[in-house]
Amino acid sequence: MGSLNKMNFITRLSALCLRKIKMQQRHQSSRRPAVPLGSRILTDPSKVFEHNMWDHMQWSKEEEENAKEKAAENSLVKVQWEDQDKYEREASKYWNEFYKAHKNNFFKDRNWLFLEFPEILPEKKREELKTEERSSEHTKINSANSFSHKNEMFEKGEKYWKKNYGGGSTSVQGYVYNKNQAKSLTDNPQGKNCGEELGKLESFPGSDATYRILEVGCGAGNSVFPILKVLCNTPGTFLYCCDFASGAVELVKSHSSYNSAWCSAFVHDVCDDALPYPFPDEILDVILLVFVLSTIHPDRMQGVVNRLAKLLKPGGMLLFRDYGRYDTAQLRFKKGRCLSENFYVRGDGTRVYFFTKDEIWNMFNLAGLTEVQNLVDRRLQVNRKKKVKMQRVWIQSKFQKPLLLSLNNPEETSERHPYR
Repeated sequence: MGSLNKMNFITRLSALCLRKIKMQQRHQSSRRPAVPLGSRILTDPSKVFEHNMWDHMQWSKEEEENAKEKAAENSLVKVQWEDQDKYEREASKYWNEFYKAHKNNFFKDRNWLFLEFPEILPEKKREELKTEERSSEHTKINSANSFSHKNEMFEKGEKYWKKNYGGGSTSVQGYVYNKNQAKSLTDNPQGKNCGEELGKLESFPGSDATYRILEVGCGAGNSVFPILKVLCNTPGTFLYCCDFASGAVELVKSHSSYNSAWCSAFVHDVCDDALPYPFPDEILDVILLVFVLSTIHPDRMQGVVNRLAKLLKPGGMLLFRDYGRYDTAQLRFKKGRCLSENFYVRGDGTRVYFFTKDEIWNMFNLAGLTEVQNLVDRRLQVNRKKKVKMQRVWIQSKFQKPLLLSLNNPEETSERHPYR
């Protein structure tokens, strides 16, 4: 009996150790994937269904021609003009209906943001995270060495590391400004020189911060809350987020992690230049524009980018990610859903445009921003259960506001923008 009890004890102890290691692996997987984004290369086509996503896919000329033909075919029949006008006028209604139906259950939290866009964080916070990752990696290696004699027991642990980064999510473009929420900020009904007027106020949300971020088209907060989780208790940081779907903003504000001390969510329509923001121009360090610009009518995109550029500090960064030309989502549209060239309407009334990197460069360059990164991200997304392969195409860009103005005349700049 004594030997049996001893064996039971050893079995239970081993099970506890295994559970502890798996919990550690789960914790690590919530912070970063086993394979960094952009480094999983498909070299053996027979292994295509071993992972959910493959990076840096190269298209053959035949594949490119097939994609062009499909896009040309599904754009032959255009949506009637009266319906196109309705989709433009009632855009906020369709997005409000979307969030009413799906709430915050449709899109996954964008935990990949800090891998693709480390510039979101203040430089000091970036260094802290790097130190934590190195320390965590060291702990993980030591733990693995301690149980090296039982490696065969943990072969299935890899599943806790796998992340599906597929499917470009679609956020909203902006919001209709809530005048009741900040009446004191809208004394200028024409919206003229609103940045100057706001700069004269003693305070505004985030006025005491030294590092400010704006997410345009925050949706239900799938970027907001991963950012707040990292920035919480980081002195001097503040996050603004806006959407023109009031239902989306309410979802953000009602979230248990929302804290007005660190974040200000507001309703705003970025297409309306006359609507002021609840903060002065040229105070933002970062603007996040992820799967947002594609929801706006192509004729209005340049005006939106121009206005956002004015919000950035000299040296501030605009981080962009959106749908690329001939993405699977574009090729799947049926005839009669095309609004104009490369611009479509979904069945729920929401719209989407598919960009080239040249279009993005031209747009951001005209707004006075300088390219830091501008690339086409081609990936192969795989549904292993259904054995389906999908060619995904996204555009990822980083553009910076030049420092030239502030360097030429720093005294004038600091006087005009005391909150910088």
